[in-house]
Formats: sequence, C-alpha cells, structure tokens
Amino acid sequence: MQKILLTLKQALRSILVVCLMVSISLSGSFIFVQQASYATTLEELKLIPPEYKPNSEEKINRANEYDPGVGVQEEKRQEAYEQAIKDSENLNTLEKTYERNLKAEQEQNPPESFGEKAKEVIEKVTGK
Repeated sequence: MQKILLTLKQALRSILVVCLMVSISLSGSFIFVQQASYATTLEELKLIPPEYKPNSEEKINRANEYDPGVGVQEEKRQEAYEQAIKDSENLNTLEKTYERNLKAEQEQNPPESFGEKAKEVIEKVTGK
C-alpha cells in the first residue's frame, strides 16, 4: 500500500512540475504582445469635435510639445505653405516660383554627367 502511495505521490509531483513549466512558458509568450496604442474611448472622441480645425500656431505648439525637432519641421512646412499661397496669386510669380524650385531641386540632386553614367555602365558590364 505504501508503494502505491509513493508512486502516486511521485506521479503527482511530476505532473505538477510539467503543468508549472507549461504555464510559465505560455505566460512568457504573451510578454511580446502589445496593446493597440491608438485605441481610444467614445468619451475621448467626443472631446475633439470633427469640425475642429486647429490653426497654424496651435499645430506648431502641439508639435513642439511632442518634440522640438518636429516643431521646427512644422514651422518650415507652414512657411512653405504660406509662400506657395502668395506665389499662386499671380501668374508671373508662379513662373518665378517654378524656376526657383527647379534650381533648388537641381542643387539637392545634381544631374549626373555623361562620363559618370558611362563609368557606371562599364562597371556593370565588367562586373567590378
């Protein structure tokens, strides 16, 4: 009778150890599951009405609260937008704006010369 109880006790211990190992491994797999970060409640949605349109100063202030670098980008974007509105009012200034933007684009991305293109083709063909 004691042998039966001892083997039963050992079997229960081994089952308990296996169950604990399984539960620990399963709980470890849920560590990397993240909750939705953009989830919101109905009450939060009611706080900002859909017809609310922030002005440029409010956008810049909110961007600065988020990150000062983002605020600077928002200011530049707003200045470029205001400049585009001014330029679009007159056809002559629109042509000048196009030329100015074309020059700025060429300065940022200079066109490749014929020699550089030929060099790239030769490198591709020779496999160097």
